[in-house]
Amino acid sequence: MTSHRSTQTMKPATAAKKLGVYLEATPAAFQEGVVSRDELNALQADPPEWLRELRRNGPHPRPVVAAKLGISISGLARGGVTEPLTTDQIDALKREPPEWLQKERATQAEVRREAVRIKEKNAERGDESRRPRS
Repeated sequence: MTSHRSTQTMKPATAAKKLGVYLEATPAAFQEGVVSRDELNALQADPPEWLRELRRNGPHPRPVVAAKLGISISGLARGGVTEPLTTDQIDALKREPPEWLQKERATQAEVRREAVRIKEKNAERGDESRRPRS
């Protein structure tokens, strides 16, 4: 008895998210179809020119914008950034960071420091629990 493996497909929005691109900037054929797992893997392995261009110049989705600016997605919202940004717009913000961006970067740096502190504390606690009791 053989089982037939069905082709796994996803909505264009899911595929765009996995590719790190803004769906509305992708070609109409991409937006209107479904994407199979094999097609997604092929796009990742050998991206067509439209995908390379979007990754290079944008417009970029919020997670990509946030990562490029070194802040959280929530930080983008607090800064009033609700639309996708191009690479040029992101670079302009980096060159002359507004006050909100400086504040969000400081907040993000503090979050990272706290995460490291907690990880180290948990590691110490784990080491203590493994020591033999006398």
